Amino acid sequence: MAKSSPVKKAWRSLTWLGVLIVGLIALNAFGVLTQNGSWAPKLALDLAGGTQIILAPQVESGATVTSEQLGEAVGIIRQRVNSSGASEAEVNTQGGRNIVVSIPGTPDDATLERIKSSAKLEFRAVLVAGQPSNQTVGADGTATPAPEATVDPSLSTTPAVAPTDASDLNYVTPALQAQYDAFDCGAIDTTNVAPADEPLITCETDDSVKYILGPVEVDGSDITNATNGQTTTQSGATTGEWAVNIVFNSDGSSTFADVTTRLFGLTGVQNQFAIVLDGHVISAPRTNAAITDGKPQITGSFDQDSSKALADQLKFGALPISFVVQSQDTISATLGSSQLVNGLIAGLIGLILVVLYSLAQYRLLGLVTVASLGVAAVITYLLITILSWREGYRLSLAGVAGLIVAIGITADSFIVYFERVRDELRDGRGLESSVESGWKRAFRTIVASDVVNFLAAAVLFVLAVGSVRGFALTLGLTTIVDLLVVALFTHPMLQLVAQTKFFNQGHKLSGLDPRALGAVYRGRARWEASGAVSANKMASSSKEAAKRQTIAERKASELVGTNTDRSTDGKDS
Repeated sequence: MAKSSPVKKAWRSLTWLGVLIVGLIALNAFGVLTQNGSWAPKLALDLAGGTQIILAPQVESGATVTSEQLGEAVGIIRQRVNSSGASEAEVNTQGGRNIVVSIPGTPDDATLERIKSSAKLEFRAVLVAGQPSNQTVGADGTATPAPEATVDPSLSTTPAVAPTDASDLNYVTPALQAQYDAFDCGAIDTTNVAPADEPLITCETDDSVKYILGPVEVDGSDITNATNGQTTTQSGATTGEWAVNIVFNSDGSSTFADVTTRLFGLTGVQNQFAIVLDGHVISAPRTNAAITDGKPQITGSFDQDSSKALADQLKFGALPISFVVQSQDTISATLGSSQLVNGLIAGLIGLILVVLYSLAQYRLLGLVTVASLGVAAVITYLLITILSWREGYRLSLAGVAGLIVAIGITADSFIVYFERVRDELRDGRGLESSVESGWKRAFRTIVASDVVNFLAAAVLFVLAVGSVRGFALTLGLTTIVDLLVVALFTHPMLQLVAQTKFFNQGHKLSGLDPRALGAVYRGRARWEASGAVSANKMASSSKEAAKRQTIAERKASELVGTNTDRSTDGKDS
């Protein structure tokens, strides 16, 4: 019963590995059939080319763009582009003024919208709100354009009485009211900006409501995080209602507390606080309480997708300046398919060298290494393919380099395990016992090594940008795969081969021959299937073991022999 236990464990592990591989195949098939997925990973900008978008800053007349503003904008746009995964996009400045965004392949509409929605994010109090009056409906039910309102040049745009706060209706002068009446919601573009200390006329993104908004009170850069989720009751139960949760920094929290305290005491549309992005109001929630902790929650007619879209706009929309799309062009691959082929050839050469070394060092035991590398390759390929259509991952030449480095990491785990087993054989254990004891010792070493590799990859992924993130991702991913393969395939395979006569009796080609390893015989331990060991064989084995003794072991052996001789001399005398 005890002998069959490792075999049962081995088959159980191999079964779980099979379930994992079948599950990954099924998931990728689901992506191919329903999510526009593919059985091959998508390639990055350097290998497949893509789309280049040039953004030009949109500032007030006479204003200049600083390098700090450009640097901050580059970081935010890079976050927008990579918000759904490591897409290997490149975001750089051009000529100290423009921003160049290069995206691999043909980006989807959502990605393009995240890039083009580049206006500064602002929070403004609502002064006036109403239905757009761009057309009138006659008695016969036909719609005709409404007459445009004209602005009398003699009307002053300066309030007769200085406003006391951003919600003061004194901002709405006759001239501003006339501009509001004449404003066409359908004509809004990224040039629809106003100085931070002046009112702004704008509309909802769907042109359903037209607004006059007060000066900017909270800047979008004061947002540290924005997420979506379902609201909960005081007991912690979910209500099924989706909401957007915002977190402000210390400055934003203080200002937002003052604003909501003021707005909470107002009625009508003046109770609303509008969020403006790209010249439109993306949301104008009512103020139901004074929020002093800097963590407001926006609720309304949201579903999961719309709440996430708003959260992404709030999180990644806080650019220090506004931009307009200057050009959008298709670009060719910077390296091309030949570089990919060269990278794959380099990986193949490395794999062949690892296989040859394994066969030379471990004889037929090296076939377990070959099979383990094959299983690791299948799992890694499936994971990368799934990440490609599910998370927007793109395989770059740097990512291929990470996969090549992973061959050495994976082979190193096998070597550690095999050497532990051989150490146990040298100490005179049987093969089945050596496999189990060696596994316990080797697994701790393998885990420690892989944890260090994974932490290094994680730090590199967080701190790096561009293709370096792709290298870090593949390195970290293959490190996890290494642990899975060595635990669910390599160890179970050794448990099974230990039951075969070829390996159990230490055939010379097995790589587990105790004599070739210089095994130390203790007591009645024997490696032969039957029969006694001849004196010549024992002497030969003893000499071989002596050759493999360390200096400390040899001195200890000599000391024991000297003491034995002295004891014998004493008895003879």
